[in-house]
Amino acid sequence: MWPFKRKPVETRSSTGYTAQLIGARQAYIAGVSGLAELTATVQGCVALWEGGLSLADVQGTDLLTRHALAVAARSLALRGEAVFFVGDDLIPAVDWEVTTRGGKPRAYRLSLPEAGGNTTETALAAEVLHFRVAPDPAQPWAGQAPLRRSSLTAGLLHQIETALSEVYSNAPMGSQVVPFPESQEVDLETLGAGFRGRRGRVLVRESVNVSAAGGPVPTQDWKPQDVTPNLSGMMPDAMLTAARAAICNAFGVLPALVVPEAQGPVVREAQRHLAQWVLQPLAMLMAEEASAKLGGPVVIDCLRPLQAYDAGGRARAAATVIEALAAAKAAGLDPAETDKALTLVNWGTNDGAA
Repeated sequence: MWPFKRKPVETRSSTGYTAQLIGARQAYIAGVSGLAELTATVQGCVALWEGGLSLADVQGTDLLTRHALAVAARSLALRGEAVFFVGDDLIPAVDWEVTTRGGKPRAYRLSLPEAGGNTTETALAAEVLHFRVAPDPAQPWAGQAPLRRSSLTAGLLHQIETALSEVYSNAPMGSQVVPFPESQEVDLETLGAGFRGRRGRVLVRESVNVSAAGGPVPTQDWKPQDVTPNLSGMMPDAMLTAARAAICNAFGVLPALVVPEAQGPVVREAQRHLAQWVLQPLAMLMAEEASAKLGGPVVIDCLRPLQAYDAGGRARAAATVIEALAAAKAAGLDPAETDKALTLVNWGTNDGAA
């Protein structure tokens, strides 16, 4: 009898489950799916976010530099979150884990970037700037990227661009099939080699070895046939345009900004829409987080640097207000009566507009 006891059979977890965990973690770090982020439409929208936030005026702190704002904008656009460790400077986190109480973060375990490899740092919530966009009520401590909220459109855009790239790479674009009477394979190879490098030339080939059907080939059989695939039935242009417009809309960019026919007024209105309805609310959320963590009021303004307002309309409004005040003064109205009149159009004190 063998003197040693038999070792118990070691039970291991399923490798498929481990692969699923690794895949989910990779998707969380890379973004939504790692696919649509590679398209030019998404990168164009992300560039607008980066440029708009990096131009913002920051008051109340020196830590939010233009570089930090640009990094935060790209992370918010692709991941829906941006985390910075507050030290001598703001250090962006590559990955992080958070513990919460009452739905609010309490502590973080951060992975900070270094040239030789990431380092791990544990910090309290007061030492971390955590910017979020579109948080889920089920997870208020986490944000959602625009691509996650429009995953169907993002996937469609990626599939269309991938399909078109494969067609242009593999399909026989511009190729033709030229009928030729029966001949030896060596002769056909020689004839085919004679067509190479002959662009723009007229090539005449004559065959005297005609044996098919006992006579010359009919004239209509000598007509070349084009084998270029016809994609018009799939309407790739319309589908690609619609998918791009939906992605731009998800990022707050008006689709009219990226059409070739866009004129100056349309471009200005699209830029104003992006600044007023996307970047400035996001900047106010970032300023609120920075004010709570940096110990002083912080203001981030995107509207003035981007000039996201109608200059002509503001000038006309100012001229009208001044003219109305001058008329009120000439009529002998006291300030209380003037303020009462302005309150009727939501310009006076305590007008109840908000």
